[in-house]
Amino acid sequence: MNGEAVLQLVGVSQQYGSGALAVSALSGIDLEVAPGELVAVMGASGSGKSTLLSIAGGLQTPTAGEVVIDGEHLSTAKPDQLAALRRRAVGFVFQDYNLIPTLTALENVALPMELDGVSRRTVRRAARDALGLVGLADRGSAYPDDLSGGQQQRVAIARAIVGGRRLILADEPTGALDSVTGEQVMRTIRGRIDAGAAGILVTHEARHAAWADRIVFLRDGRIVDESRRDTAETILAGRR
Repeated sequence: MNGEAVLQLVGVSQQYGSGALAVSALSGIDLEVAPGELVAVMGASGSGKSTLLSIAGGLQTPTAGEVVIDGEHLSTAKPDQLAALRRRAVGFVFQDYNLIPTLTALENVALPMELDGVSRRTVRRAARDALGLVGLADRGSAYPDDLSGGQQQRVAIARAIVGGRRLILADEPTGALDSVTGEQVMRTIRGRIDAGAAGILVTHEARHAAWADRIVFLRDGRIVDESRRDTAETILAGRR
């Protein structure tokens, strides 16, 4: 881990509704993630994990607090600036892959850069490189339906890292995969983090959280515990 934080959450809270019907999804979250660091977020269903990830990636605006990505304060960014920041700096990996079925693997990976107006030649080269990094250099012309679940998830990871994105946000990326394929996906994400990206991994599985440098535990929208890799096994064992 080195350098200044890629992601900063400062006093982030999220409330839905108002008055007696108000529901607090997050309360006063402070979190920093540095280059080369993977932070696992764990907690029971409804603890706020997915809300935290959505706010961290600029998909959702918090009720209170500040989100900073690569020095950019999201609260002051205009909608077009925020969209550009997500395309250039943030990569999302979801449990259900979110690939476009009518596009090939290469076209799916290239899409964020194409939407950003990058030249077609540069885009295709970057997409091929990203597919190579996830071990799918020879499957660029395949459509999602022609790929296994693990291969589709690796395409999704290639899309998340294409163009040198600095922040990788993964929401239960191994949830629909068998254990062997899940380990391969985690190894791929870990490799991108080791290459200098920052990452947050939402997971309910201790064996996948063990890939992280730090584990944060949420309960009722609050961070209630945190550990680094060297002490995580003891804490995880006590929560199984």
